[in-house]
Formats: sequence, structure tokens, C-alpha cells
Amino acid sequence: MSEFIRLVVLTGGLLAIMPILLVITLAVAVERLWLLKRTLSKGGDIHAKLRNMQYQDFDGLRNLAQETSTSLQGHLVATALASRGESAEEMENHLEEEILASMPKVTRLLWILDTSVTIAPLLGLFGTIIGMIQAFNVLSAHGGPGKVTGGIADALVSTGAGLLIAIIAVYFVNYFNSLVRQIMQQLELIKLVLINRFHGRGVSSEAAPAAAFGVGSASRANTTLASARA
Repeated sequence: MSEFIRLVVLTGGLLAIMPILLVITLAVAVERLWLLKRTLSKGGDIHAKLRNMQYQDFDGLRNLAQETSTSLQGHLVATALASRGESAEEMENHLEEEILASMPKVTRLLWILDTSVTIAPLLGLFGTIIGMIQAFNVLSAHGGPGKVTGGIADALVSTGAGLLIAIIAVYFVNYFNSLVRQIMQQLELIKLVLINRFHGRGVSSEAAPAAAFGVGSASRANTTLASARA
């Protein structure tokens, strides 16, 4: 403990900020990890239920909205039910508005991690500079090279602590940005599924015969071509 206090004094008190910054960074990372992973998991369940739902099954959509009312994707289903848009374009605008409104909830507190990535190395470097200034003051006052090198080595602890925090923070920033992109892509996909379930009528029954006719025509064409070559 006395050694830590000595290093804190050597770096002008900046080293004492590092543990606080590390605790804040880890607390935000744990909270965001839990929330983003839970949001992504619930969104996957909602998307799967929507895909298995019949077209224009409004009762099923209401039940799904009630079951998932606490999730972002559930709010999207509720918005689709509350929307009075008579066309798919109007409903798309309402759903897009809800998606944009949910963005701050997804990206909340991520700025703290961005700040840790930037400010931790700078604070560490600043503390090292202060420590080196004090070490050179010792050299000018007492002329002891050993004390100078020891003071510089101690001052570098501040830079090392800052870099450690930045490395941890930048990993979580990149990982959370990836999760945010997945959530936004998931919301866009659910938006399209909802529009199709409200305004779509499913695959036409004429599609299968048409496809079969196309396959049959291709087979006959291949047979004719083979006969001509023979």
C-alpha cells in the first residue's frame, strides 16, 4: 500500500484515477454485455415466432406483443399493431420511426467505453511525464543517476496502467459495436416480416404449378436438343 501511495505521489495523483477508471469501464462492460446479449436473444425468439405465424394473423400478433412487451422487438410488434397505416409504405415509416427511437437505448453508456479508450492512455502518459520531471529534479538537486532511472521506471507504471485499461475498453467497444449492428439488422428484418404479415398474402397457389411448368418445359427443351444433336 505504501508503494502504491509513493507511485501516486510520483505521478501527481493521476495513478489513483486508474483503478476508478478501470472499475467504471468493467461495470459498464458487464451491464452492456448482459443487456445487449439478452436483447439479441429475445429478438431471435420473436423473429422465429413471426416467421412461423400465418399471414394477417392479428390475434397471434397481439398475443406476441403482450408476451414480449418489455423488449425492443416487442415494442416493434406493438407499434405495427397500433399503426393505422393503410399501406405497407405507411407502416414502414411508423416502424422505422420506432427503430430510430430505440437506438439510444441500444447505444446507451457506450460513450464511456469510448472515453476510456482515449483518456486512459493520455492520463497514463501525463502521469509518466510528471514522474519524469520529478526524477530529473532529483538529478539536478542530488546528481544521483540511479535515482533518476528508478524514478523514470516508476513513472512508466502510470503509462502501463493507462494502456491496460485502453486495451480492455477497446475490446469491449468493438464487441459491443458488433452486437449493436446485429440488433439493428435484426430490427430491420423484423420490420420487413411484420410488413409482410400485415399486408402480404403469402405465396400464390399459382406459383407451384408455374414452377412445375417451368421445370417441365426445361426438361422437354433439353430432350429436344439432345434429339437434334443425335
